[in-house]
Amino acid sequence: MSKPNKLIDQQIKYYQARANEYDEWFLRQGRYDRGPDINHRWFKEADEVRGALRSAKPKGSILELACGTGLWTQLLMPFAAQITAVDSSKETIALNKERLKNNRVQYHIANIFNFEPEKKYDFIFFGFWLSHVPPEKFESFWDSIRSYLNPLGRVFFIDSLHAPASAAKDHQYPKKSQTIAKRRLNNGREYEIIKVFYEPEELENKLLDLGWDISVMKTKNYFLFGTGKFR
Repeated sequence: MSKPNKLIDQQIKYYQARANEYDEWFLRQGRYDRGPDINHRWFKEADEVRGALRSAKPKGSILELACGTGLWTQLLMPFAAQITAVDSSKETIALNKERLKNNRVQYHIANIFNFEPEKKYDFIFFGFWLSHVPPEKFESFWDSIRSYLNPLGRVFFIDSLHAPASAAKDHQYPKKSQTIAKRRLNNGREYEIIKVFYEPEELENKLLDLGWDISVMKTKNYFLFGTGKFR
C-alpha cells in the first residue's frame, strides 16, 4: 500500500473513532474551548461562512461529501430537493441520521476516493474535507467532482486556515508547510492524517489550471471557503 493510501486508511480510522467527540471541535467544547474571546471570534466567522453558503443558493439534487455528523447537512436541507450524504464512517453517518431525521437524505458509507455516484448533481458541498485530500490526489479528486456535476452545477467548500487556536489545547499543531498532522482523541490515542493548508490565491490558481472558475475567500482567522463551477 502506498504512503498516501496508508494515511487515508489511518485517517478513516481516526474519524470513525472520533465520531462521538467530533462536534466538540466545531462547537468549541472540552479541549477546544479557548475562552470567551477566541470562541466568540470563531462563532462569528462560522456565521460568516454559513451566510456565504446560503448566498451561493444551493438547490436541487445536492451531493455532500464527508458529511460527518450533519452540522452542514442540516444547513443544506432547506435548499435541497434531495441530498446524497457520503462519509467513510458509519459512526458519523448514524449521528447524521439522528440529527436530520429526514427521508430526503440518502446516505452512503464509502471511501470518498472510491465513491461512484449513480447520477449527477446540481450542487456539491464538502466541509473541512479538501485539506484531507493528499496532494498526489488533488487533480484526480477535482476530476471526480467535475464528473459528478450537471453541466450548470456548482461547488461550494469550506476548510480550515492555518490557525493554532482552532485546534485542541493539547494539540501538536503542524507547520503550514507540512502535509501530515498528528491528531489525538480525548482518550489520548493518536493518529496520523493528511492535512494540507491553502491560501485563497494559491488555491484559486491551482483550480484555474484544472479548468475551474472558483472564487476562494477567507475569514479573518479561521476559515477558507470557495464557490464556483467548471468552465
